Amino acid sequence: MACKLFIRMRMREVVIEKQIQWVLSYVQEGSVDIWKENVLEDLEAESLEYETVEEFLTDLKKEFGGENNKTIKVTELKRIEQGSRMIEEFVQEFRRVAKGSGYERRPLVEKFKREISGTRRRKLIWQKDLLEALSSDIRGQSI
Repeated sequence: MACKLFIRMRMREVVIEKQIQWVLSYVQEGSVDIWKENVLEDLEAESLEYETVEEFLTDLKKEFGGENNKTIKVTELKRIEQGSRMIEEFVQEFRRVAKGSGYERRPLVEKFKREISGTRRRKLIWQKDLLEALSSDIRGQSI
């Protein structure tokens, strides 16, 4: 979604091939990286054409959606941490990553607690409402 927004706002006048190359610059690791190299070669050889960047993104989702999406979400969830971000930023990012990861209830809350800063973690360790709030939010309801 952020990718589409950036392209619409900042790359509107840029040719489709350059937009696709920009998207692919963020694709790294594993089989996605190999797929990216093939797409770049096809674009350079002009044997692959897309009318819009949305068409390209649809192909990307078809190729690496479904179960791979869950795997990606779990990997993202394993890597996420608050770091120096404000808690509000971290909570939003955590919610985004947690949706579709398959993590629920207690394991999700425990992961959240482990990744927030020390002071805030100590305040939340015993809060039982956090479990219900986080779980209901992940299921698509707002808190």
